[in-house]
Amino acid sequence: MNLTRRPRRLRRTESIRALVRETKLSPDDFVYPLFVCEGQGIRREISSMPGVFNLSIDELVRETEAARRDGIRSVILFGVPDEKDAEGSKAYAEDGITQQAIRAVKREVKDVLVIADNCLCEYTDHGHCGVIENGEVLNDPSVDLLARTAVSQAEAGADIIAPSNMMDGFVQAIRAALDASGFEQIPIMSYAVKYASGFYGPFREAAQSAPQFGDRRGYQMDPANAREALREAALDVEQGADMLMVKPALPYLDVIRAVRERFDLPVSAYQVSGEYAMIKAAGRLGWIDEERVALESLISIKRAGADIILTYFARELARKLW
Repeated sequence: MNLTRRPRRLRRTESIRALVRETKLSPDDFVYPLFVCEGQGIRREISSMPGVFNLSIDELVRETEAARRDGIRSVILFGVPDEKDAEGSKAYAEDGITQQAIRAVKREVKDVLVIADNCLCEYTDHGHCGVIENGEVLNDPSVDLLARTAVSQAEAGADIIAPSNMMDGFVQAIRAALDASGFEQIPIMSYAVKYASGFYGPFREAAQSAPQFGDRRGYQMDPANAREALREAALDVEQGADMLMVKPALPYLDVIRAVRERFDLPVSAYQVSGEYAMIKAAGRLGWIDEERVALESLISIKRAGADIILTYFARELARKLW
């Protein structure tokens, strides 16, 4: 056999494979999601997300410090308040749990970027992402509350606002509110393409945010639609988004790629709770090599075009990438 083309030459050793590797992960790519609850000394593991916890502010600071030592530069915070009401007033309260957490992390941990998730579902007693009237989520009154929430998060010290509610016009309203309050420099990482997904189940346990009636298909996207994703992203770009997000990640790699090719803004993707839980469960049962599959999944997300990856694996995998 006389072959002049032998692709295996470039796969022969790990050193050669590393030299020619097309897609590489770094801890700088990761955003670490954290759930903050009220109280002190609380580190309560979420049953459907092994290794992920509801953390009181003191424990949140410790976890953020540890993540920073592992090379993680960015965290995103989700608040889990003790008290909820119909309009999610704790989302925009000056002493809200998220606002307190932002202040504590910015005060205690150096060189960490704090992203504030901007939504109402964790704060409403009905579990929907806005104001309810006659069983329907009202768009414009909800947007007003989201803009108010964004300003309170910026006042607390958030570096980036990440609105995740999929209300029409949410980016425009938040941008206008931030600018009017003197926060022109605060970027918006828009959940531009957020699908009504079955992969969110464990998150709803963590954030205690499951809808008390109906579902969110009236405002989150139909999983069957890809062209609509580009329309949604284009609207957010027009309205002033600085970064675009696709959520979930693995079931929508084609959408990540399409958004990457259409727009020149940074693209983020959220490897959501269900994706994490599946890998963890199969790993614990011995059916897969958990670490290898987790890394492979993140590589696929970056290969599809994501510049930024939100993942619960951030800490444990960052240690492998140093």
